[in-house]
Amino acid sequence: MYSPLTLKPLTIIVGHYGVGKTNLTLNFAHDLKNAGHDVTVVDLDIVNPYFRSSDYAQLLESAGIDIIAPTYARTTLDTPSLGAATAGAFEQTEDAGRYTLIDVGGDDAGATALGRFRHQLKSREYDMLYVVNANRNLTQSVDEALEVLAEIEAVTGLQATGIINNTHLQVETTCETIKAGELFGQQCAKQSGLPLVCMTVPAGVECEGLSTPEALRYPTKIYVKQPW
Repeated sequence: MYSPLTLKPLTIIVGHYGVGKTNLTLNFAHDLKNAGHDVTVVDLDIVNPYFRSSDYAQLLESAGIDIIAPTYARTTLDTPSLGAATAGAFEQTEDAGRYTLIDVGGDDAGATALGRFRHQLKSREYDMLYVVNANRNLTQSVDEALEVLAEIEAVTGLQATGIINNTHLQVETTCETIKAGELFGQQCAKQSGLPLVCMTVPAGVECEGLSTPEALRYPTKIYVKQPW
C-alpha cells in the first residue's frame, strides 16, 4: 500500500480541473497528520470557485492541520488574492517532520499563481506531482493529458517530478472504473518519462487483478463532493 510518507516535505499538486487534486490533497494531509507529522495545506486556487482546499478548512483545522487560504476565500467573494501568509509558506526554512502541501488551481490558468513563487521553489527540494484522471473531459487521451502538463510546466517554470493516477467517478467509482483507467495512468508516466507515484483506489472498493504493484496503490477517502 502506498504511503504519503514518501512525499517530499514540500509537495505541489497540479493537474487539470476536476481530476481530484483537492480530494487527494486532503487525503495526503490527514494521513500525514495521523502518522504524527505537522501538516500545512496551502490553497493556491484563485480561479475555480469550487473544490478549493480552503472550503474544507473546518475539516482540516479540526484534525490539527494548518490551512493557508487566499484572501477572501471562505467568503461570498469569488475574487481571492494571495496574501503574505501564502508567500511565507514558500519561504519558510525546512522544518523536520513538517509537510507543506500546495493545492494548485487547474491547468495553466490556475497554475499561473504558482509561477510567482518559482524562484523560492527552485532554492528548495520539492515534488511537483501531476494528477491525471482518465474520466476527465479534455484530458481523456494521453496526448491531451501531457499537453496540459507541458502548459503547466511552461507557465510555472517548474518541472513535474511524478504522475498520480487518480481515475475515479467519485461515489460511483467501481473496480471496473479503476481497471479501465489503469493503463491510462501507466502510459502517461511512460510517455512523460516521469515515475508513477501512485494510483488511487477508493477505500472500500475491492479490486483484484490490477497490474499496478500493491506498493503503489493508495486507498483514499471521498472528502470532496459535488456542490449540486
